[in-house]
Amino acid sequence: MKQVSTWRAPEHWGRITTIDMHTGGEPLRVVVDGMPPIEGTTVLEKRRYFRDNYDYLRTGLMWEPRGHADMYGAVITPSLDADFDVFFLHNEGYSTMCGHAIIALTKLAVETQLVNKNEITFNVPAGRIHATATIVDGEVIEASFRNVPSFVYLREQHVEVQEIGRVRFDVAYGGAFYAFVNAEEIGLTLVPAQAGRFIEYGRKIKHAVMSHGAIKHPFEEDLSFLYGTIFTGPPLDTTHHSRNVCIFADGELDRSSTGSGVSARAALHFAKGDLKLNERITIESIVGSTMSVRVVDVQRFGQYDAVTPEVSGTASFIGRHEFYFDPEDPFRNGFLLR
Repeated sequence: MKQVSTWRAPEHWGRITTIDMHTGGEPLRVVVDGMPPIEGTTVLEKRRYFRDNYDYLRTGLMWEPRGHADMYGAVITPSLDADFDVFFLHNEGYSTMCGHAIIALTKLAVETQLVNKNEITFNVPAGRIHATATIVDGEVIEASFRNVPSFVYLREQHVEVQEIGRVRFDVAYGGAFYAFVNAEEIGLTLVPAQAGRFIEYGRKIKHAVMSHGAIKHPFEEDLSFLYGTIFTGPPLDTTHHSRNVCIFADGELDRSSTGSGVSARAALHFAKGDLKLNERITIESIVGSTMSVRVVDVQRFGQYDAVTPEVSGTASFIGRHEFYFDPEDPFRNGFLLR
């Protein structure tokens, strides 16, 4: 097999190197080499430049045959006023915030010695994120982050959804806006066997809520959209608070508990009086992995009463890849079957 191990792609092919990780089962593909220059001073400027000039790289890395409909990615760049600027990629486009990615990137930054400390700041499209790594013998065994101000946007609303019926929902923000629905009320159980129905229902509810009324961030137009639907229900492990399943972007199913989602849930539970200041709760994902969250502070954010959530979880490395982009490959920019 020596010929195979020493084979190299032709020099004129494009190539991008990534480190792949997962947080609670949810993938993260981190670009570490081969990206063309990204112009911009702020992370929002960089994301816009990438979107306008290099979106074919997003589809090439996220979509088949290099990825799949549920792949997720991050582009990490130097920052003028934080440790890193980072923006996020998925099957439909670009996220405003991603908690599972911050947990994984914290582990990556410490264990690859991009930083020599355990407290890291990230600028993301939603704002400034402060992360902390718990390190034992050089290994990050847990990462936590304090999210942007999170708040309840709508409470106790109802919408008619085609083929589902009348659905009760709340909308809350945790770096992205989510519609929250009680799974049992619409006949769903939070188990992997119902993944297909979650994708179907999540898409329909998201579009119905979007038609219900415009979603407006108090300060930033780029953040003013509904990102996904989160179904909530009882945990399988009774020592945990609950379980949820997030369907985001174009029908992506989050395998983790969803860091920005549990941030929004913390704001929602705090507003309802179900969660006290500094009380920690643990939330399961569809595959049984967990994240914990607590409210560490309260504040006013525009016209909203907001909280500062602190989310904790664990991540793992799963691979290092050098992806090739053969200019003669008809599928070099990727494709999706769903």
